[in-house]
Amino acid sequence: MTMMKAARLHKVGEAMQIETIPIPEPGSNDVLVRVHACGIVPNLGNILANWTTWFPELPLPPLPAVFGLDPAGEIIKVGSHVHTWQPGDRVYVNPGLYCGGCRACRKGDLINCTHYAFGGYFGFSQNSLKLYKNYPNGGLAEYMIAPQYALVKLPKNVSYNQAARFGYLGTMYSAMRKTQMGPGKSMLVNGISGTLGIGGALFGLAMGVTKILGTGRDKKLLERVKALAPDRIEILSTNDGVSVDTWAKERTGGLGVDAFIDAMGPGAQHETFQQGMRSLGRGGQAINIGAIMGMVGMDLHTMMDDQQSVAGSAWFTAAEGQDMADMAEAGTLDLSVFEHICSPLEKVNEAISGIAQRNGGFSNFVINP
Repeated sequence: MTMMKAARLHKVGEAMQIETIPIPEPGSNDVLVRVHACGIVPNLGNILANWTTWFPELPLPPLPAVFGLDPAGEIIKVGSHVHTWQPGDRVYVNPGLYCGGCRACRKGDLINCTHYAFGGYFGFSQNSLKLYKNYPNGGLAEYMIAPQYALVKLPKNVSYNQAARFGYLGTMYSAMRKTQMGPGKSMLVNGISGTLGIGGALFGLAMGVTKILGTGRDKKLLERVKALAPDRIEILSTNDGVSVDTWAKERTGGLGVDAFIDAMGPGAQHETFQQGMRSLGRGGQAINIGAIMGMVGMDLHTMMDDQQSVAGSAWFTAAEGQDMADMAEAGTLDLSVFEHICSPLEKVNEAISGIAQRNGGFSNFVINP
């Protein structure tokens, strides 16, 4: 068999087309993966419809292109320089592509690669286009090639559909690692009931975080999050009119939280983020993973006096992805909370347009090619 079905975007703003194209051939350091599941997230609609207008400096893969950020499947074929991986291995493909030769890569700082790109999504500079020549296709196809450095081995108790959620989960996990979350620590997650934020609850429990505070709007969804561990998770609806920082300080005996992770999307109010910053205690760290847009004012004097910091975190490494798979295998990371909404490849456009009708972060939208 030499041909496969794939969903390809020919023009930004138009629907993807289901076409038959050649199955790609893996290079010497690559593997060929039979895609069983590919996650789709709310931001994919923006990528396909508005990206070139909103962020012209962040290039898309050359069109027509196969998108798809979060693929999971079975290795079918390996290149001549691949020795660890074998046909039949079940894997998640981390879409983070890097060059391997720049200074950042040689230091092991892979996500800060000067050519960094998301396979099947977008690149972070014009240099990314060079990587798309090697890896032009994402996971919305029956087959794809991937560099062996991008693979995460899946245990038997992690399904392909669950693994197709690793992208947004990994974004949260990497942010929490940067803040050294663990026992004895407290954290605040803005948007904890959303697609990105729910990982804060799941990893907070898996990593032994003592106190997990979470905000959101929908009270029913927040109650579902709290039900995961009622004695360790506390919630606040931002519709209640209570300032996040006042609430967080009360819940921490006036000290403030050790870490604040903002998982709110680009349309979120800046004041909610600023309240999160004011929730930090001495030495507290804030990480933005939700991509809130625009210039946000901060109290730099307080940050100096209290030795606080704020940073962005864009993604996660394959090594961190393997951590996640290992935690799931050990039973400390509970992936059973997700409700999978599955569609065949032929229904990909309808699936993307239907993401707005989701049950918060508990919904997991998946394409099964």
